[in-house]
Parts: sequence; structure tokens; C-alpha cells
Amino acid sequence: MKILWVSAHPEPKSLNAALRGDALAALRGAGHQIRTSDLYGMRWNPVVTADDFAHDPGGRLLVGARSGQALAEGTLAPDILAEQRKLGWADAVIVQFPLWWYGMPAILKGWFDRVFVEGYGYGVRGEDGSTRRYGEGTLAGKRAMTVVSFGGSADSAGPRGINGPIDEVLFPIHHGIFWYTGMSVLPPVLIDSADRLPAECYPGVAARVIDRVSGLFTDAPLPFRSQNGGDYDDRFVLREDRAPGVTGLRAHYTDARSGAHGPEAQVPTRCGV
Repeated sequence: MKILWVSAHPEPKSLNAALRGDALAALRGAGHQIRTSDLYGMRWNPVVTADDFAHDPGGRLLVGARSGQALAEGTLAPDILAEQRKLGWADAVIVQFPLWWYGMPAILKGWFDRVFVEGYGYGVRGEDGSTRRYGEGTLAGKRAMTVVSFGGSADSAGPRGINGPIDEVLFPIHHGIFWYTGMSVLPPVLIDSADRLPAECYPGVAARVIDRVSGLFTDAPLPFRSQNGGDYDDRFVLREDRAPGVTGLRAHYTDARSGAHGPEAQVPTRCGV
């Protein structure tokens, strides 16, 4: 299978980089084809500008409409087109990053901002004119996974942890980007206490990461509800007979007890755990 690994860490000697190298070696050894986007190494430009769309500087820039027009005309900036080609080639995408201020690094956010333009990431229409999103879209049929390093403890990102359950912290990425564009989303790989990992613990952590990414095409995805599967009314509100009494993010799983904050999402960083 074909895998695109997108990474966003500024230090080539980091824990993130070491884990990426070991995981990619294992995936290649298993016969998978790999392409990478090391955003810092590429010096990726994260800023959306009119230059992305060959826009006439004399006119007002409407980012959504102009980006969709440039996509249709084939006039998107070359670096955007290159990333879209990688995505089109891949059967699955792994996105790896350190969690900074409850989100992804700005360079990675800018990758999504620039690459997922109108008509590609959003504003996708079916033949009947309906919007294709949340389980449908340009990237439907592909799989996605996040590999996230985190300075806090595993418990602090658990169901009652002060940092909030990791599945809720990552919901904007898992549901709002991956699932929105049609991709099936695997539970995340969370490396906790990443800034104080003892060297002797690294082999065990790497083995666990490799085990998780090796299940990219076999593990069950998160059970998000599809927009057009009958669960939502014409206002895109969950029907009253679906998950009655459940509100908030949990309501948008077909099994409201599901999520990624359980043990399967964690990569223990304490030796012997």
C-alpha cells in the first residue's frame, strides 16, 4: 500500500524524527511504498496569499472562490499541486506533530490551509448538487492517522485529566479535517511525557509506535457518523432518535462510548509499563 507521512517538527534530532525514521523503516520493510513531506525540512510556506492562486492583484481576493477557480484551471502554486499529487497517490496519510497549545504547529496548519482548497478539501459537490463532506469527499477511501507527542502525562490527557481527553483535543483534526474530507480516521498514537523520555525507554516506545502504524490498514477506524447517512436532519442536526440524551462531541460517534482516549491510543513512556 502507499503511505504519505507528513511531519512537522523543527528539530531533525528530535524524538519525533527518531520515531518517524524507525516507523518508516518498518513500513518499508513490510512492503509499503512511502512518500514524505517533512514540512520544516522542505521550508514549507504556511501562509495563504493571492500568489497561491495566480490572482490578479487589482481585484479583491475571495480565498474560497479563487482557490476553487485556480484548482479548476490548474493554476494553483506548484508547491500546492505537488502536495495534492502526493495525497492523490496515497492510500493512507500519517500526520505527525508535537501538540503545541492544544493544536498542531502553525507550519502544519498552513499545510492544510494551502493544500485543502475549495473543490478539493471543501466545497465538494456531488452530481445532484449535494455537499460531499463528513465521510464523503475528494479523499474518501483513504485512511488517516495522527502520531502526536505531548509533554503532559498520559493520565492528564485521559477521560478526567485536566488537559481534556485526547480524542476531544484532536477532534478538530480527526473529524473536522480528515473525516470532513472523506478519510477514515484511525485512533491516534499519543506519545506522552515526550520531553523527558529516558533513553533506555526509547526502544519500547518505538516498538509500540511501529505496532500502531503497522495496523494502519487493518485496525478499525473511529466510528464517526456520516453526514449523508441518515443520522442528521436537513439542518445538519443529529436526529432525536440518535444517541438520545447525548450532546457535544460524543454524539457524533455511532457508538457514543467510542473515542480514542482509551489505552489503545497511548504509547506508554514509562519503562516496563
